[in-house]
Amino acid sequence: MRRSILILAGLMGVTAASLWAIDPSLAKRLSPQEIQAGWLLLFDGETTFGWQSEGDVVVNGGRLIVGGNKASHITSTTDWADGELHAQYQLIGTSPQLQLGNVGIPLAGDAALDGVYSLQVTLTGGKPTAWRITDPKMQQRTGSLAPPEQATAVRVIFSVADDHQLVLHSVKFRPTGLKPIFNGKNLDGWKEIPGKKSKFTVTDKGELNIQNGPGDIQTVGQWDDFVLQLEIFSHGKHLNSGVFFRCVPGEFWSGYEAQVRNQWKGEDRSQPVDFGTGGLYNLQAARRVVSDDNEWFTVTVVARGRHIAIWVNGYQTVDFTDARPPSDSARKGAKLTPGPISLQGHDPTTNLSFRNIRLAELPKAKP
Repeated sequence: MRRSILILAGLMGVTAASLWAIDPSLAKRLSPQEIQAGWLLLFDGETTFGWQSEGDVVVNGGRLIVGGNKASHITSTTDWADGELHAQYQLIGTSPQLQLGNVGIPLAGDAALDGVYSLQVTLTGGKPTAWRITDPKMQQRTGSLAPPEQATAVRVIFSVADDHQLVLHSVKFRPTGLKPIFNGKNLDGWKEIPGKKSKFTVTDKGELNIQNGPGDIQTVGQWDDFVLQLEIFSHGKHLNSGVFFRCVPGEFWSGYEAQVRNQWKGEDRSQPVDFGTGGLYNLQAARRVVSDDNEWFTVTVVARGRHIAIWVNGYQTVDFTDARPPSDSARKGAKLTPGPISLQGHDPTTNLSFRNIRLAELPKAKP
């Protein structure tokens, strides 16, 4: 059974005047600094992508509105263990409740205030160990808990009771505890698949550069459930590469592939070419290509059990659950066992650089 972060709000209906008085662009996009720091949008301001919902759940005016006539909730499809959860929300009512694991916290204090609240939660091993709520009058309440004895992974749940509403302006998460798997000095900890054409070098800037192809370089280490973040630079137009994971050690171009190709049809970034950057190759196309050639962009992959999620520059591009029968190779079925991370040299035009490659293991999902 999965544990969850349960955010439970009981409140009266938010008035139209107070609801629409807030700038609809509030915190819907990440700054370059936030992207580089690894922040991810859990709510994109436009859709419920990345969430499972039940009851009255709509997106309106850049806000995610949970509740109305009946009890409602949304649940993140991705599991988290260590990191920071930030949310901005609006509510009106006298008894809103925040439930994190087995800890209940009143969201609005003694009386509900008409305005935007700010929530910050620190997760350690799947347990909310610290939180802070700032109300519309800039008054703060804080709390803390000891870290758990045994780490787990949790989903984020926002829910409300009958005839109540919770209006979310933003929800974002920053995974923490990631450790480098590329040292920026040499290729220690990596192994090239022999007999191929790609050239793998470490530049004076501490970047892993791949030119020519085909080729494949794998980590010596192996992982199954993890958060992976790295920065990528494409030194040409529509160049093709990929970040593979749960590979078969020593096997060329194996494993799941987070595609790298900054190309889309016409002027429509929601129509990726060849699955697009942030797509899960051959399994789910990126719903939007948000990155560009000739500039650094950040890719985040979260794999736990059968579920795989991908973000590019903090925008979620893939939300995929592999329902195929288990297999020793992700090319043939659902590979749930550990494997290396690998970087792809695709063809003779390949010229890409990678840096800040870092990873945090997640508590293993139950079959």
